[in-house]
Order: sequence, then C-alpha cells, then structure tokens
Amino acid sequence: MRALCWFGKEDVRLQDVPDPTIINPHDAIIEVSLTAICGSDLHLYDGNIPTMESGDILGHEFMGTVVEVGPEVHQLKVGDRVVVPFPIACGHCHHCHSDEFALCDNSNPNAWMAERAFGHSPAGIFGYSHLYGGYAGGQAEYVRVPFADIGPIKVPDTLSDEDVLFLSDIFPTGYQAADVANITPGSTVAVWGCGPIGLFAIKSAYMLGAEKVIAIDHVPERLAMAHHQAGAEVLNFTDDPVLEAIKEMTDGRGPQTCVEAVGMEAHGSGLMDYHDKARQTLGLESGRPHALREAIMACAKGGTLVIPGVFGGIIDKLPIGAAFSKGLTFKMGQTHVHRYLKPLLARIEKNEIDPSFLITHRLSLEDGPEAYRIFRDKEDDCIKVVLRP
Repeated sequence: MRALCWFGKEDVRLQDVPDPTIINPHDAIIEVSLTAICGSDLHLYDGNIPTMESGDILGHEFMGTVVEVGPEVHQLKVGDRVVVPFPIACGHCHHCHSDEFALCDNSNPNAWMAERAFGHSPAGIFGYSHLYGGYAGGQAEYVRVPFADIGPIKVPDTLSDEDVLFLSDIFPTGYQAADVANITPGSTVAVWGCGPIGLFAIKSAYMLGAEKVIAIDHVPERLAMAHHQAGAEVLNFTDDPVLEAIKEMTDGRGPQTCVEAVGMEAHGSGLMDYHDKARQTLGLESGRPHALREAIMACAKGGTLVIPGVFGGIIDKLPIGAAFSKGLTFKMGQTHVHRYLKPLLARIEKNEIDPSFLITHRLSLEDGPEAYRIFRDKEDDCIKVVLRP
C-alpha cells in the first residue's frame, strides 16, 4: 500500500509499504477513505518529538471502511464505516473504566520509554512516535486498529466523510477543552491559537454557554475564520498588546477560562521569543511557551487554564508564582476521545455544528509531502488539510 512516511525533519515521503495484517485477535483492518494532517503532526515534521524512526507511517486523524476483523472482534463487521479515535485504549483498565481513555494502562507497548520521560505512560497513539507505541498511522491506504471493539464508532451513510472525520481528534479535543473548564452561562473565555483545535474550542465554548470568546493569533485568515465562522472577538498579537486588551475587554477581571491551543511551537515577540527559539534550537528546552505564559498572566483570579496544545518535555521561565497567587486550576492532557464520540456525533446529526467548516485544502495522498509544507508554512491561506487516498 501507499503511505506517508517520516524520514527526518521536514522530510515526509509517499512510500510503498507492506499492507497491515491482523496481529492480535482484537484487531481490525480499515481501508482509509479520508485522513487529515493535524497541527500536532507538524511537531513531528519539525523534528521536535523524539523517538521517531525513518519510515514511520504518520497520521492519527482518519476514517474508513472495515475490511477485515480478528476472531475476537464482535462489535464491528466487514463493510462498517467507522471513525477511529487517535488514542488507543483497551477498554478494561482502571483509566478506561474511569473514561480516561488517553491514559490507558495497556495500549502502549513502549510504556518503559514514556515512564522514563514522564513518570508514567499514557495511551498509545496512532502515528506519533515510538514514545507513544510506534503504531503505524492513518495517512495511508490501510491501517491496523488494535482493540477494535473499543475505539471505532460506526457512522451513518447520511453523513459525509467530511462531516465526521474530525471526530477522530480535533472536534473532541476542542470540545474537551471547553468541557473541563467548568464554563458557566455568561462567562468569558480566551483562546490562544486559532488553528483547528482553537476554532473547535471557540465553537464548543459557545455550545456550553459562554457569552464571549476572545481569540488570539497573528495569522489573518485564522483570525478571520475565528471571527466570521466561530463568532469570536479577535486580537492579533503582533498589533495588539494582548494582556492590556484582554483586561479592557473583561472589565479588568480577566477571562474565567483560558485555553492554550498552541503548544510547544508558540510564536511571540521581543527578547523572550528569541530566548525561547535559541534554547529550543540548542536542546535546552523542548518548547516555546510564550502563549502559555501569556494565558497564565491573563487568566482571572480563581480561573481555569486548559492546555490542549501539545507539550513534550521541559519549558523555561513559566510564571508559576502568578498561577499560584491567583489560585488557578490547570487542566491538560491528551483527549479522551472515546468519551465524546457519541454525544458529538449526535450534535452533528442535529445540525448543531458542521465540523467541515474549517477545511481549506482537499488533496490526495500523493500531495501529502507538499501538503505538510503548505500547512506548516500557512501558505495559500491554509487552515486544515484533508487527504484522500
């Protein structure tokens, strides 16, 4: 089969690779009908996630049709059309029983790596380094899905692939950011980053009762989409003094909820931005936490800071004293996608949201290597790329 494979920093290639096969009786094989490049894939593309190996198959946002099932798979059959969540979960451990599927105890075969880096291992993830299991990803014609009775959700033929693809990651990720923030009716939310996660966080915050959402970015087309498609009030951090502007927009109190949807490759301005870039280049820190610092300083006293943006290691000069003094609550981590699949599918079926609103580029798998570059460099007003094998 053909697949997009990682061969190093900024080196993604379309390769012929062996077809996946059933390895465990709980596996299924999916023929991919639509896949996407996620913002977190760009951390791999930029060489910022360790334990990648040449030839690794990329991609964790995908859907398709079941073409083969193992003998112990009972909830799926050949021909079922499914969306597959990006974290891999066994469904039987303590964390799965607690609906914390992204913390599954049993799905990362390289748990020892993650334990060394993080203290404990999270769940395995499709196409996202050997630290997270070394699983082949879904930017391919076929993919093996472990624990197939637990993850994939069947989707009706009345909905198109583009209607439901983002149930695999970015819609639940944006929704979880709003869901765990204890948003109350009439509250104000600020979202750093107007990429796909940030856009879904804005939409979700309004679904859950927020009165005002402030969105911060510097890319004009992202700010335009956040305003016109998602209904946010927007700030361009290259033009606006963000902390002062947010104070004015919230009567001096700050937002009750702040969402950091940028992660380890945040852009900023001034000496601190150069400081972060230099330390990241030298390997002295693994991320540039400009947006996270700003969110901490902006958040209201007693507020909640949610971090769906991906961080992978150590960051520098975090104003933890401000967070402590203001009594902030931090919530962060990979998304427990399985928890949200059914309720968010129901919202789509009721026309409460059309997740395809943010797709700007529809390309083929053959276009994948160039699509990575276009998405990373934000060329041609690119906000979200989907690929059809």
